[in-house]
Amino acid sequence: MTDTSLHKSGFLWSQVARDNIGIVVPVVSVLAAFSIGMIAIVAMGVPLGDALLAFWKGAFGSAYAISASLNRAVVLGLVGIGFVITMRAGLTNVGGEGQIAIGGMTATAFCLLPGMETLPLGLSFILPMLAGAFAGGLWGAIAGVLKVRSGTNEVISTLLLSFIAIWLLYWSVQSENLLRQPMTSSATLPESLSIPAATQVPLLTGSYASPVTWGLPIMVVLALLVALILSRSLFGFRLGAVGHNPVASARAGIPVGLTITLALFIGGALGGLAGALMLQGEQYSLKAGFSSGYGFDGLVVGLLARGSVVGVIAGALLFGFMRSGGISMEMIATVPSALVGIIQGIIVVMIAGAAYYLDRETTR
Repeated sequence: MTDTSLHKSGFLWSQVARDNIGIVVPVVSVLAAFSIGMIAIVAMGVPLGDALLAFWKGAFGSAYAISASLNRAVVLGLVGIGFVITMRAGLTNVGGEGQIAIGGMTATAFCLLPGMETLPLGLSFILPMLAGAFAGGLWGAIAGVLKVRSGTNEVISTLLLSFIAIWLLYWSVQSENLLRQPMTSSATLPESLSIPAATQVPLLTGSYASPVTWGLPIMVVLALLVALILSRSLFGFRLGAVGHNPVASARAGIPVGLTITLALFIGGALGGLAGALMLQGEQYSLKAGFSSGYGFDGLVVGLLARGSVVGVIAGALLFGFMRSGGISMEMIATVPSALVGIIQGIIVVMIAGAAYYLDRETTR
C-alpha cells in the first residue's frame, strides 16, 4: 500500500470517527466506565452479582424505582438543556446548583402563600412552578449583567452565585421569619411546612406506586422547543453568532449584551424549574441541601451532550438511572454510592479526551 493510499485511508477513518462520535464514543465510554466500576466492586470484596442485582433493583426493579429514576432524569435534563443554550452563545453556566436552590425556595414560598391551594384550573401548582423558573432565570441573568457590564467571567460568577444561593436556602429553612416551620420542640427539624396537596405537581399515573410526575412531559416538550429554537429561529442564529464571534456579531447589528443576558436567563430559568419540580413533585417540603448535587450532575450531562438536545435527554436518563442504582447498591450491597460518581467521572474524561483528539485531527 502506497503512502498516498495510507494517508487517504487514515483520513477516511478519521472522518468516520468524527461522524460517529455522537454515538460510538459515549457508548464505548459508558461500557468502559462500567467495566472499571465492576473491577472496583470486586476489589472491595463485594460479590459482583449482589452489587449488580442491587443496582438493577434500584434503577429498574419496580414501577416505583423506574418512576424515581425518570423524575431524577427530568431534573438533570432541564439543567442540561439550560447548559446547552448558554453553550451555544459561547458561555459556560456552572450555576445549576444555585439556580435549583433558588427555584425550589421560591416555589415553596408561593406554595405556602395563603389562598394558593384554592386557585382553579391547576394554577395552584402552575404558578409556583413559573415563579421558581422566573427566580432561577433572574439568578442566572445576574451573571449575564455582570459579564456584559464589567466583563466578569460567567464561570466564576455563576459558581459564586451558587454558593450564595445555597446559603440563602440554608438561612430560609433555619429562620422562622422566613420558611422554617414553627418550632414545637427542640427536635423540630429545620425545614419548611409541607406544601398543600393542591400545589403538588400531579402524577401521570395518579398512583404513588409509580409516581412519575407531569415534569416528564414538560421536560420533553421543552427539549423539543429548545431544539427547534436553536436550529430554526432568529434567536438561535443570534446565539450561535455571538458564540462564534461576538465582535463580528456586534458589527452586524446583533445585540450581543442582550443575547448573552437572555441566554443565561433561560439557562437559569430551566434550573429554577428543575428546583420547583423537585420540591413540588417529590419532596413536598424544603430542606437544606435538597438539591443533592443535581446541578453539578446536570452540568456534566450538558457537557457530554456537546450541544445536542437529544444528547442531553440520553445523558439525563443514563445519570438518572445510575443515581437510583447507586443509592440501592449502597443500601443493599454496602457499595459506596461514591462509586457512581467515579464512573460518571470516567465517562466524562473518556468522552472529553476522544473529542479533544478528534478535534485536533480535524485541524491538521
